Amino acid sequence: MNITMSWQLLAVASAMFAAMTAILGKIGVAQINSDLATFVRTIVILLVTALFLTARNEWQKPMLENWVAWACLLASGVTTGLSWLCYFRALQLGPVSMVAPIDKLSVALVMLIGWFALGEPLTIKGMLGGTLIVSGTLVLLF
Repeated sequence: MNITMSWQLLAVASAMFAAMTAILGKIGVAQINSDLATFVRTIVILLVTALFLTARNEWQKPMLENWVAWACLLASGVTTGLSWLCYFRALQLGPVSMVAPIDKLSVALVMLIGWFALGEPLTIKGMLGGTLIVSGTLVLLF
């Protein structure tokens, strides 16, 4: 399975799947503890990812000498888990139409952190987009 896609197409697909995640997650946590729901979701993600790795023959021996990469991946896993636990609890307690936009404030935060920590360019277009994301979230909140 060798599918070549642009990062833009993959980003749009990610957004579509994230939207489905919010809706299906909201329905799923209606009668189930949100932490258990996150656990089940995590197992499913593990299985789907293992299927992708197998189908694309992408399993490889870990290169342990790159400890910075491994430390960042492990920290990313911890922050992902914490994000999911908070997100599913928020979905359980609040309306999906409010939880999801607030969660997407991460886009503006990533833009700032990418500029500050990774040296990515912070353009006028990027600043305007980030400002609109934050403004839109504030409009929904108040």
